[in-house]
Amino acid sequence: MAELHIIGQIVGASGFPHSTLFCKWGVHTGGAWRLLCGLREGQTQVDSPQNGEMAFWSHPIDLHYTTKGLQGWPKLHLQVWNQDSFGRCQLVGYGYCHVPSSPGHHRLHCVTWKPLGSWQEQLAQTFVGGGPQLRTPDLIYSCADRYRLHTVAMGTVELELGVILRHFDRYGVET
Repeated sequence: MAELHIIGQIVGASGFPHSTLFCKWGVHTGGAWRLLCGLREGQTQVDSPQNGEMAFWSHPIDLHYTTKGLQGWPKLHLQVWNQDSFGRCQLVGYGYCHVPSSPGHHRLHCVTWKPLGSWQEQLAQTFVGGGPQLRTPDLIYSCADRYRLHTVAMGTVELELGVILRHFDRYGVET
């Protein structure tokens, strides 16, 4: 069976309206993929940078997959959250990116977005906090109904990933 190793880190985030941030992440694959080693999802620590700098997490990612086909290549999906001074958490962005299919070291910039909501929800968010969230997180990485959402662009999450491919040549894939 062909093998895929993903070794790297979620470096951090920038460009968000809030500064005290953390990230919940996960990996989605198709049915032909099997996780041999590593965690399929996780969460970074909270970083509160000074002077609006980048929030640094340096959160490790180490995954080892086997597969019999290319369909359902792994995608990283991200949720960026803000923690306020009272410890309350609110969503500030969703994003996803495909794991690169070529071996080597890759630096990825994952743009994020969040649902906009109605003007009443936006007004309530200003005074109370919170805001609209997706009912099913599957919409982050699937194209099914995402085109119907009204969204606003948020910041960018930076990732560094090392990709190692093994035995893909046996299945007709040149590496």
